[in-house]
Amino acid sequence: MKVGVIRFPGSNCDRDVYHVLELAGAEPEYVWWDQKSLGHLDAVIIPGGFSYGDYLRAGAIAAITPVMDAVRDLVKEEKPVLGICNGAQILAEVGLVPGVFTVNEHPKFNCQWTELKVKTTRTPFTRLFRKDEVIRMPVAHAEGRYYHDNIQEVWDNDQVILQFHGENPNGSMDGITGVCDESGLVCAVMPHPERASEAILGSEDGFKFFRGIMKI
Repeated sequence: MKVGVIRFPGSNCDRDVYHVLELAGAEPEYVWWDQKSLGHLDAVIIPGGFSYGDYLRAGAIAAITPVMDAVRDLVKEEKPVLGICNGAQILAEVGLVPGVFTVNEHPKFNCQWTELKVKTTRTPFTRLFRKDEVIRMPVAHAEGRYYHDNIQEVWDNDQVILQFHGENPNGSMDGITGVCDESGLVCAVMPHPERASEAILGSEDGFKFFRGIMKI
């Protein structure tokens, strides 16, 4: 399975994602911001980092690059797309997932391990979990607070992927820290599954996000 790992100026988790995809049995391929066609790929992951230095706001400049038009085309082909941290912010900026990820309730960079509940298993990235399974993954962001004008609609459509379990470190509405589009194929999560994919890192819970797409 060929999985693209999109790179923007300022991406810094691309190699981590590439490494974990190899462990999962995929064939990862780096994709640059100016690439206009992704049709040869089976899935795409937009990794974390600080694309374009997070100028204007996180993900705003990356959202208007040529590769994001190619991602939209990939979505029309019903292929899976995962945005992690900055990648999640970019997917929200282009409107591929509902709501926005904005400045933390306490406006500072927050890096810590968190406990999370998996709220839906209908996506390619969460299908190997159990509903309401509690997992451990780290967060690392300054603009990760989830907001939506009609939060009940997100719940009603089964679009919540991850919810903080216990502490809500950034003030997200209902503790939501991961959402998907209505199809479940486009997923945006603020926690970093690639940083929780090997025992030496302190958790292997995130590995299922990458193994999940191999089961399609």
